[in-house]
Amino acid sequence: MNYCANIHHDSASIIDDLKGDQSWRIFRIISEFTEGFDRLSGIKEGISIFGSARLKPGSPYYLKTVEIAQLLAANNFTVITGGGPGIMEAANKGAHLEEKCNVGLNIELPQEQTPNPYQSISLDFRYFFVRKVMFVRYSIGYVGMPGGFGTMDELFESLTLMQTHKIYPMPIILFGSEFWSGLLNWINTTLIEYKVISKEDISLIKITDDPQEVLDIMIEHREWKAEQRQIGQKNNDLMI
Repeated sequence: MNYCANIHHDSASIIDDLKGDQSWRIFRIISEFTEGFDRLSGIKEGISIFGSARLKPGSPYYLKTVEIAQLLAANNFTVITGGGPGIMEAANKGAHLEEKCNVGLNIELPQEQTPNPYQSISLDFRYFFVRKVMFVRYSIGYVGMPGGFGTMDELFESLTLMQTHKIYPMPIILFGSEFWSGLLNWINTTLIEYKVISKEDISLIKITDDPQEVLDIMIEHREWKAEQRQIGQKNNDLMI
């Protein structure tokens, strides 16, 4: 009884009434997809940077995020974040310092999510699943800075989509070996021992403490994608 009371006591204030008019909810979902696709249609080489809203300016990882975002923006990548404070703010700030276009995909939350002032393209979402489609659709790589459940959600969704061949392979870079090594050790031991994933799946993840390595990996992947597009175009030309 106490457990149920603890997890349900404030849910009414933050969750839509599931018994409400479903038709209007469908229209809202469609409108969020439509606005997202329209506003982001020009983004070709986005890098999504995820991380905690709770890591404040002055945190070593906040400062590293600014540095990483600056490097990416200076090399013509579009930085995409969740639009909030903490690591998200640092990433938008880094691109802003380079005077380059950057994106904030804001989400309506009861706490923590206050849009940061550094976004040049800012969108607002009510639904996490619509927002996550935008991250996947317009990114050619992910950078995971230290974060909580939301960061883990984005990490494992991207890994699942690549593992199941629902999206093209892209770099998944986890920045901060001290933070991420425990998770990677568990994946490499427990998940492999129980045979719930394959060893090849682990190759999708790269861990680093070097901002320059993040940039190098993303540039290499961008060049690979350009080659794949050329091959695809040649194949199309041959079929005509």
